Amino acid sequence: MAVKITKEQCITCGACVPVCPFGAIEMREDTAYITEACTACGACIEVCPAEAIAREAEQKEVAMDKTQYKDIWVYIEVAEGNPRNVGLELLGEGRKLADAMGQKLAGVLIGQDIAGLAKEAFAAGADRVYLVEDAELAHYNTDGFTATMVDLIQTYKPSVVLMGATNDGRDLGPRVACRVGTGLTADCTGLGIDETTGLVAWTRPAFGGNIMATILCPEHRPQMGTVRPSVFKRPVPDYSKTGEIIRVASKVKAADIRTKLIEVIRVCTASCNLEEAEIIVSGGRGLCKPENFSLIEALADVLGGAVGASRAAVDAGWKPAMHQVGQTGKTVGPKIYIACGISGAIQHLAGMSSSDIVIAINKDPDAPIFKVADFGIVGDVMEVLPLLTEEFRKIKAG
Repeated sequence: MAVKITKEQCITCGACVPVCPFGAIEMREDTAYITEACTACGACIEVCPAEAIAREAEQKEVAMDKTQYKDIWVYIEVAEGNPRNVGLELLGEGRKLADAMGQKLAGVLIGQDIAGLAKEAFAAGADRVYLVEDAELAHYNTDGFTATMVDLIQTYKPSVVLMGATNDGRDLGPRVACRVGTGLTADCTGLGIDETTGLVAWTRPAFGGNIMATILCPEHRPQMGTVRPSVFKRPVPDYSKTGEIIRVASKVKAADIRTKLIEVIRVCTASCNLEEAEIIVSGGRGLCKPENFSLIEALADVLGGAVGASRAAVDAGWKPAMHQVGQTGKTVGPKIYIACGISGAIQHLAGMSSSDIVIAINKDPDAPIFKVADFGIVGDVMEVLPLLTEEFRKIKAG
């Protein structure tokens, strides 16, 4: 929709100029004039006494035949020969979307020697799996995986494509969306079906997490989005389920890939693999100084868990950003989440609210974290953590 002024009706009264919040209206000799700053908010329409301002529908030309597109696809990211949890989580949620839309659910596996992973996709709810195997796709690379995914979409025409908002997913998603001519909603925290249109309703935080925006993609296909890991629970696998495997020959050649993998250097051990961890011990500003994170690391080591941190701790330089849990960090959903010296700001709670059990340690009995905690310890975290670590060591030794 666009806002237009009918020159013959305009009486040049100027009533529209001060009400425009964007300063997009200018008065000239014979009429009011709308500049490119106009956002079509319509504030000027109501104040025009001559009814010379109105909305004009813009002609939309969309060549895409949306009736050709069907089925829900989930890109299943593979790491070290195993599917990442986020792909299986999205299959569970994709199953709900597929059932609601009366369509099939498919998983997409790209790599080398990964045919055996199809059983995991079927167990998580997939009806079929599109499998592309090639030596050039043994490790994730932008060029090869983008070309492969684009070819699959253009050939089989899915209606919806879900990807994990991981490092690879955030690299792959927008490139694929651009090449197939559609939009992409990034970092979603919720999925649903819009009752009016039947489209996928993608929900994501906006304006620093202060509001939640729901986004639709009515004119283009496929509808695409990346979803944060651990937002949804991984479905209970049913290995009695089977499905159809569609093997697709890779068209990627070595010359198509502009980068070459020389060596894999591990900078993130199990202690910072937050998305896959079943136990996470997180520290916040209450630890007072970076040296005290050794207490967090000691407890995480005893429990076999990962080390997390609040935004305050990361901003202070106490831990790298890869450890950050929260709205602007990683969204996690472990079986046990232990928050140590973390007050419980809404942004942090948004990143760990999917945890099965939350244990909070804070010397402030009124800290917001206790409102979401299943168990709480009111005390100095520097005194409590060594005691907990020692007790767990005794239990494991016994």
